[in-house]
Amino acid sequence: MGKESVHTDNAPAPFQGAPYSQAIKANGLVFVSGQGGIDHAVGTVVEGGIEAETHKTFDNIAAILEAAGSGLDKLVRVNVYMANLDEFGAMNAVYAQRVPAPFPARATFEVSRLPGGMVVEIEVIAHQ
Repeated sequence: MGKESVHTDNAPAPFQGAPYSQAIKANGLVFVSGQGGIDHAVGTVVEGGIEAETHKTFDNIAAILEAAGSGLDKLVRVNVYMANLDEFGAMNAVYAQRVPAPFPARATFEVSRLPGGMVVEIEVIAHQ
C-alpha cells in the first residue's frame, strides 16, 4: 500500500511547522489532518465564534479534499473536537449546512484546549 501526501496553498499549512501532512491519500481514501477555522492567508483564527470557525474549518477541509480529488460529498468519517460542548448546537447547524447526506459516521468530543485558541477542530476521512 503506497501513500501520497496532499498539499494545497488554499488551506493552512501544518500548525507551527509541525511534522504532519494536510492529508494523506492511501488505498482510495483521503485522511485529512485536523483542521480549524484558520484563515490561511493571514495564519490566524477567524473572528465570529463557533459558527464562523466551523464554516472556515469546512472551507479548509473542502480545499484539501479538492486537492486530493475528493470532496465533502465523499466523507465517510468525521471527528469533531470542541473546546465547549455547550456550543454543539451552533456547530451542528453549520455542519448540517456543509455536509451533504448521506451523512458520514461521526464522533464529537469536548477537549480542554485546541491549538492557536481555536474553539473547533475537525478531522475527516473521505473516499476519492
